[in-house]
This record gives sequence, C-alpha cells and structure tokens, in this order.
Amino acid sequence: MNELANQVHTLTHHALGTRIVLTVFGDRSAAFLQPAMDLIDGYEDRLTVNRDQSEVMDINHAAGRGARTVSPTTYELIKLAVRYSRENFGFNALIGPLVKLWKIGFKGANVPTAQNIRDRLRLTDPSQVELDDTRRAVFLKQAGMELDLGGIAKGYIADRIRDFWLAHSVAAGIINLGGNLLMVGKSPRRDDGQWLIGVQDPRLHRGENIEVVRQPACSAVTSGIYERFLIKNGHRYHHLLDPRTGYPLKTDLSSVTVFTDQSVLGEIEAKRLFFSGRPIAGWLDQPGNRGAVFIHNDETVENIGI
Repeated sequence: MNELANQVHTLTHHALGTRIVLTVFGDRSAAFLQPAMDLIDGYEDRLTVNRDQSEVMDINHAAGRGARTVSPTTYELIKLAVRYSRENFGFNALIGPLVKLWKIGFKGANVPTAQNIRDRLRLTDPSQVELDDTRRAVFLKQAGMELDLGGIAKGYIADRIRDFWLAHSVAAGIINLGGNLLMVGKSPRRDDGQWLIGVQDPRLHRGENIEVVRQPACSAVTSGIYERFLIKNGHRYHHLLDPRTGYPLKTDLSSVTVFTDQSVLGEIEAKRLFFSGRPIAGWLDQPGNRGAVFIHNDETVENIGI
C-alpha cells in the first residue's frame, strides 16, 4: 500500500441511465473528476435514444428516408456496433423494436404474439444499415428500424475516460458506469498493484459478491438476466432477447463476467460468452481477453483464465 491509498477522491453522477461513480487516487488527480463527468455527459448527448434529440435519434428519425451524417466518435462507435451485430452471435444494436415490443423491466411489459415478434424481427437486420465512411453517414434502410448503442456505449465511454486520465497522468482510478468497471493504473491499496474485483452474486443485493478476482488494471463487464424479468402465467421471461429468435434467450446461465483490456471489448465479449452459454474454445487466446466467470442458475461457478 502506498501514500495514494489515503488520497481518495470520488464524484457521483446520474447519466447513461445509471449511477456513475468515478474515483481517483492522489490529491493532484482530483481536478480530473469533473472534466471526466463532462465528457460522459457530452457522449450521452450524442448517443442517447432516451431523448428526442441526439445524433443517434437523428438517424432513427430518418429510417427509410435517408442517411444522416454524425460526428467522428459517434460514427466510430456505430461502425463498431454494426460490425459486431453482423457477426450474429447475439449482440445486435438494432434490437430496439423488439425490446419496445416486450417492454420487460418497464411499464406495460407483456408477452407479444408470435406474429408481432416476426414483424419486429424484420426491423432488426444489421445488413440493412448502410455506412458511408467518406461522409460519416448512416442510413437505416427500412422505416421503423432503430439504432441503439446502449449495449456497447458504456464500455466505449469508459475507455475514453481512461484515455483522458492517462493523458493527464492520473496514477490510479476506478471508472464505474453502473457496474461496468474499468480499473486504471496500479491499485495503491496493494503492494503488488493488483485490483480486487467482486463478481456479483445474482441471488443477492447489488454489491454482494459470489467471488473476488485479483487482476492488474483491466475492465470487468457482466451480462446477466437476474435484474429485469416478467412473470406471466407462471413463466419467467428475462429481458435479454435473442435477436435470432425474438424471444428471451434460453440459457441455464444467470450471468457471465469477463475481464478484458478494453471496456468496449468487455461489453461485446460478455454477450458473446453469455449467448454461447459456455466457454468458447480459443477465447482466452484472443487479444485483450483475460478471463471470465460463468454463474449458472443453480449457482455453480465456472472460471476460465482466473
């Protein structure tokens, strides 16, 4: 433990639909908390689909009618989201029409008819997104299509905050975007500089862990089905919809937590492993992947690389 361990500065804020907590170690680094929050707000202004006006909403409003040009960072993130969506492993940035149909976790949650699900599935095809790199323009070819970057934006933003802090020589910090964690620098609380990161127990309150993992600076991202669900006629429907079927994913997993170098990679890989339902051969050999913790519905725990 070094002297920075006692120089802890924290700023809390509500943005991106969640509770944001930024922590830095070192009195000199405290000056970079508010500018980081301002960066988060700026990204939210451009990326949100929870307001009528944003760069992403401009694209959605123009669906079926024409392309819209966006800022470089927004285009970079959209291009990344569309690329992963086209891999068809479960992540889909066009799934918004289906989410709004089910409404799980929100007022009016219901079990749609099979016909309604089929109709909405037609609006979630990532091949129907046209990208123009020269103009930074995005066109959703069918009216009714919606782009939603919520499944990848927090990771991308966390990485940008880390870049900002490192550029200003912040020695150590924690970026917590609603449970998506990114650890920066060496932990001042341990002589080996590693961080202790808790893995949420799906059956207990947030913050109560089933396991604690020790890692150098990294991201920790969880995909799970334990927080939002609908019970109808004795059947439990969770919120994680499978874009290949239009229905909640059939799985015996409760959550998957991945540890990666980049937070945006963690967003994607947590979903890749969750939709796989099991460890993927060669996953640990891929650049940036550190390890994962699988928690099954019967509370058995399976670790890879940890």
